[in-house]
Amino acid sequence: MNKNIVVLLDACNDNLAEGMNPYDAIVEAAVTRVRPVLLAAGTTVLGVIPLVTDVFWTAMAVTIMAGLAFGSILTLVAVPVLFSTFNRVKVPKEIMNEQ
Repeated sequence: MNKNIVVLLDACNDNLAEGMNPYDAIVEAAVTRVRPVLLAAGTTVLGVIPLVTDVFWTAMAVTIMAGLAFGSILTLVAVPVLFSTFNRVKVPKEIMNEQ
């Protein structure tokens, strides 16, 4: 999952370099990474499911599936939140007024 985080942060930095405001750059990068992250984790989880029925491999299979699920949540939620927090990104006033 580490490469997903690196790609997400690289996408954020690319968006910032293109002149996007910081809030939109982070949201855009996170939205564009949802599908690849979920598909990569999902295919691995589905591939490990047959190992759950084997007594010897059950613990490893469950660990892999739980780790991928947790890592995906970290990548898609926690990393953008922490990135915006560390960079002190403010929500634009237009978005605040809509709510």
